[in-house]
This record gives sequence, C-alpha cells and structure tokens, in this order.
Amino acid sequence: MSEMKFTRDHEWVRLDGDAATIGITDHAQNALGDVVFVDLPEIGREVAAGEACAVVESVKAASDIYAPVGGRIVEVNSALAEDPSLVNREPIGEGWFFKLEPRDPAEAAGLMDEAAYHAFVESEA
Repeated sequence: MSEMKFTRDHEWVRLDGDAATIGITDHAQNALGDVVFVDLPEIGREVAAGEACAVVESVKAASDIYAPVGGRIVEVNSALAEDPSLVNREPIGEGWFFKLEPRDPAEAAGLMDEAAYHAFVESEA
C-alpha cells in the first residue's frame, strides 16, 4: 500500500515499496499558474533530501522542485516534455515529475501527512 507525504515546499512523495514518486501539490500548481516547461533530473543522479533537482516553469515564474527524500533517480515522467500542462490537470496523478529509490525510506517519517499539510497550507493563507 502506498503512503503519501508532503513537504513545506509543496512537493508530495508517494512511497510504494522501494520506489518513491515525486510531484507538486494542487496548491503549488494553482500558485504557479499554467505550466509551460518542466526540466527533469537525469536518470541515475543521486540526490539528497531537500536538494533542488528539477525546475518547473509557468507563465508566472520558474520554481525549483526539491527531493523530499534522498536517493537515486530511476525514472522521469517523459510525458511532461510533450505536455507540461499535465502538472496543472493532474498534479497528484499523471503530472508526477520523477521516481527515485530512497536511500533511507525512514526520511519520509519527518514529512507531513495529508491532514498536517492541509493545516500548513491554511496557516499560510
């Protein structure tokens, strides 16, 4: 069964066995506006938790995407190259950014669950 966690930078991570899928939240894509380009990390790259490893560009701004947990990038969502607006339409579904093999899955324990993330977003408003 997969478990979803969230960061204060509005990334989500879905842990499913030895894989972690990363994307941005609906709140983040709303704040960005229409996504026009996504620069994804290289497969095989080692990233640390909190490291900037991708970039999303919208009509409003460019923003770094940070790895919620450390590990090795094993897959990127190549569909975003052809259709970056997937991030707007399905931020927690088909609009995911990359997958990695977590170095230490326990790192995710320090991230927020869905209820805590929603409370965090409300506190920012």
